[in-house]
Amino acid sequence: MEKRREIFNPPNIITMTRISIVPFLFFLLTSPGPFWSLVLAILFVAAAVTDLLDGFVARKYQMITTMGKFLDPLADKLIVNTAMILMIPIGRIDAWIVAIIIIRDLIVDGIRSIASSEGLYIQASMLGKQKTLAQIIAVTSLMIHYPFLGLDAHLVGTVTLYVALLLTVYSGLDYFVKFYRETGNR
Repeated sequence: MEKRREIFNPPNIITMTRISIVPFLFFLLTSPGPFWSLVLAILFVAAAVTDLLDGFVARKYQMITTMGKFLDPLADKLIVNTAMILMIPIGRIDAWIVAIIIIRDLIVDGIRSIASSEGLYIQASMLGKQKTLAQIIAVTSLMIHYPFLGLDAHLVGTVTLYVALLLTVYSGLDYFVKFYRETGNR
């Protein structure tokens, strides 16, 4: 019963709801057009806001769980990476950028997994959070794609995506250096 309470606590339910948005990405990104692009961007931003909400609730009410530590970063990666992958065939993102971002995520997850098996916990860095924010802004703008509020949403998304790419590589190197320092001292 205690394990069930841990899995189905409010922050984890919020995170699982965020994951449930992924199938909508498939449907809406295959039907691009100004209206559906805006609907998709709003849905994506709502999912990003739930990321802040689940963390806030977990910390405030001391509901941090092992399941939540696993699900939260997974949900972020599923939503952002799925959105980026689906924007490749409709010409909104270059495949090589998505490949670098996904490869970095896999490497960082591997580093964190190895660190965990060594009894170390490498916490998400401020660089990683900035990378995620830049990715969310880029993906949202690229989802909108069309001129919006007097801005070229595609251009804003593309420029922000390059910023996110730099932060992605830099934060990945930062994780590697932290891991090397921690394990090199053992």
